[in-house]
Amino acid sequence: MFFRVIHSFPVGLIACLFVWPQNAALAQSNERQTVPSISGSNPSTKPDEVLLALHSTVSEVHLVFTVTDRHGHYVKNLEENDFKILDDRKPPDTILSFHSETNLPLRVGLLIDTSQSVRGHFKFEQEAAVQFLHQTLRQQDQAFVIGFDAVPKVAQDFTDNLDKLSAGIHGLQTGTLTAMFDGVHYALNKLMKQPQAGPVRRVIILLSDGVDNSSSRTRANTIEEANQAEVSVYTISTSMTKSGGRGQKTLASIADATGGRSFVPAQLAGVADAFAAIQEELRSQYAVSYKPAAFQLDGHYRTIEVRAQKRKDLRIRSRKGYRSVRRDYTSNQ
Repeated sequence: MFFRVIHSFPVGLIACLFVWPQNAALAQSNERQTVPSISGSNPSTKPDEVLLALHSTVSEVHLVFTVTDRHGHYVKNLEENDFKILDDRKPPDTILSFHSETNLPLRVGLLIDTSQSVRGHFKFEQEAAVQFLHQTLRQQDQAFVIGFDAVPKVAQDFTDNLDKLSAGIHGLQTGTLTAMFDGVHYALNKLMKQPQAGPVRRVIILLSDGVDNSSSRTRANTIEEANQAEVSVYTISTSMTKSGGRGQKTLASIADATGGRSFVPAQLAGVADAFAAIQEELRSQYAVSYKPAAFQLDGHYRTIEVRAQKRKDLRIRSRKGYRSVRRDYTSNQ
């Protein structure tokens, strides 16, 4: 879903859709009028409504996708004619651009489960998260840190200061219940509220066992919100078991539907490995912009598929689709 309006910054990770303004002044004006405060409250908003007002007028889709071979190695030297794109099962009307995407500024929401179920390995997870930020963030990148148990709490707001981010992670304290879906909603709202001068790449990295026992939202709400906000969610399971049951399945479904990737470490050292794999993937992708064929703002869910044209050994991971809507999405946070 790529619409001209409101935000001058779009992004998504793998197969994401951007929102571009007609001009900067209009975008800033619209943003002030339509983006709700995260601390604000709207009594008429239902818990299952998703976030942010997006008034759409012109369609343009921008996909970011990852390509690996059968051994899981990233393939970075492919060209536009190596791929076939299907939007709603039809080739696009026009391919506007295609290039390797390695230097787009990152906006990272680091979302860390602080409920009682993680206490046994919480310190190691904190150190792995700190190491990830030090290895990943460059001068043009920014991140924030949120811990969540029954409610989400901002430990460090948007910054490129690694010392502040590290202090925020180390300052997290464990709590009780787990409201993971509400935490993702809160992080998505923060990502979309941050004004940008140009296109950026927005991702959430979710560190949790995936068992939610106190959210007002559901898994379906979470996936819908992430897709509307054009944010890919990477998940790292903290259950430390080979079969994490319902929690691991929940994390995997969120990552897959939003164009992210799910990691299931079998031991603590695997958490650091998962962060390292995410860091490598964020710098090893392709981006394509196109105008979809027969596009209408009718609420129809349009599937997206990217196929390899010449090599059968390639695996392409991208967002599954988007909804062609003309409606308001508001936050009840």
